[in-house]
Amino acid sequence: MHDLTIIGAGPSGLSTAIAARKAGLSAVILEQGSVTDAIRRFPVNMTWFSTPELLEIGNVPFVIPTVRPSRVDSLNYYHRVALMEGLDIRCHDAVTSIDRQPDATFLVGTHKGVRHASRSVVIATGYFDHPQRLQVPGEDLPHVFHYYAEPFQFSGTDVVVVGGRNSAVETALDLYRHGARVTLVHRGASLSPGVKYWILPDIENRIKAGHVHALFEARVEEIQEGCLVLNQRGGRLVRKADFVFVLIGFGPDSELLRAAGVELHPTSCAPVCNPTTFETNVPGLFVAGSVVAGKDTNKIFVENGRLHGEVLVKAVQERLRRIS
Repeated sequence: MHDLTIIGAGPSGLSTAIAARKAGLSAVILEQGSVTDAIRRFPVNMTWFSTPELLEIGNVPFVIPTVRPSRVDSLNYYHRVALMEGLDIRCHDAVTSIDRQPDATFLVGTHKGVRHASRSVVIATGYFDHPQRLQVPGEDLPHVFHYYAEPFQFSGTDVVVVGGRNSAVETALDLYRHGARVTLVHRGASLSPGVKYWILPDIENRIKAGHVHALFEARVEEIQEGCLVLNQRGGRLVRKADFVFVLIGFGPDSELLRAAGVELHPTSCAPVCNPTTFETNVPGLFVAGSVVAGKDTNKIFVENGRLHGEVLVKAVQERLRRIS
């Protein structure tokens, strides 16, 4: 019987486990991939805008020789912290069920058939595993992607990037600079106001110069082999596309949350929880990290999500005192 079962080995899950260990609670982390698996799948050459100290967990210094950490810097750091802290992490074992028992404890099942008994549960699954979809014909064709890693495969090809926020803009710029012919398709009249302020002038200048072709107020109707069918301001438009990137945001694991009995906000899909303890409507079931914000992924990042652990562990301690 664990005091705490944590689902997800991202920064918020790791920081929660560290806080639990320091509080004298037994904790296990269940992770469907590897430690900080979402960061591992970020674009290969990604650099954080944050400085290292804003990404630190467990009071372990994040020391690098540069101002901004790279993807590899952060992967090395979080893996090292997990080893230093001796965290019990079960990787490559996805959670399939969370069942609350009559005695107010939980059984957490995994795809390997293991069932973990726990007095409390924390869902810290983030959102990166659940890209939002266009829900149009052809979206599952093999040349359509919902993630972006690196540009070299696409040099010399016609690529359409769908989206108007940071992921889409940064992908469009990277592809253009590595030899792809890029079209950026966005349903809005202009790019999202949330695009990073140092990137916005770059993409605007590339669009003005014709280096990146932008289609605004355009919606994808169908993806076909070799082309994209759009509706722009009521008119049908066909755009050549050897490859398509649909980068329109992410959302939480709503299926897992609902199955566990967690109420979700009707529009944001954010789990209903106590904002001071992060306990959901299911007693003993907590949320941490970016999953707290649902689809509003511009509200919680590593920088503030890493702080949830210490807060909710105090609530877990109080809960254990009440039920003991």
